[in-house]
Amino acid sequence: MKRFSFNGKKALVTGANSGIGQAISIALATVGAHVVCAGRRGCGETVDQITTAGGTAEDLKLDFADSMAAKLVFPDAGFDILVNNAGIIRRDDAVDFGEDDWDAVMDVNAKALFFTCQAFAREVMAQNRSGKIVNIASLLSFQGGIRVPSYTAWKHAVSGLTKLLAKEWAAKGVNVNAIAPGYVSTNNAETLRNDAERNKAILHRIPAGRWGEAQDIADTAVLLAAPASNYIHGAVLNVGGGWHAR
Repeated sequence: MKRFSFNGKKALVTGANSGIGQAISIALATVGAHVVCAGRRGCGETVDQITTAGGTAEDLKLDFADSMAAKLVFPDAGFDILVNNAGIIRRDDAVDFGEDDWDAVMDVNAKALFFTCQAFAREVMAQNRSGKIVNIASLLSFQGGIRVPSYTAWKHAVSGLTKLLAKEWAAKGVNVNAIAPGYVSTNNAETLRNDAERNKAILHRIPAGRWGEAQDIADTAVLLAAPASNYIHGAVLNVGGGWHAR
């Protein structure tokens, strides 16, 4: 189906070395996109999985400790799709949370996300082409977390920026949308999964009765990056097994 064709498309996925970013990279490559897998650590494992399966991909080191790290990535590079997945997390009680941890999360996550979107959109518009941006938000974009104040603030920012950018860029050929994963089995969630009481409480709250898998998020990213989503702008899609339906 041409509405889900990615032949000739080029995508940049940040935080592609593991978890959700890795799954999205593999999913996009499976449907025909050439995927540039970016991360502060090498994404060789992701690239190997893609090429072994017959797809095309390359590794790119990007450290968003420098919020402008992607500034020079897009000019004349032919990117059609940007998936902003990279992020870090710091945990502590709000009463004890330190300024350094706050700044680290907000700079690497929120500031870098905005300026990466900006750099991508500038190039797409300069070339008079269309582009798709998929940001990874969270269920914490709609509610408070526990012991993750800067992470919660960042995820609210992702939702707001997605809507703002969509309003400014929709008529200029750039779709900006976001996915809000619920509880997904990744390294970031290992602490929660290993806490028997929290794990039980979380599962009880999810109508689907299971934690999400990275593939669940990857499938949604393919939808939002496909031509089939051309009239979707500013959406923040909840992918949480029905969490928000409770």
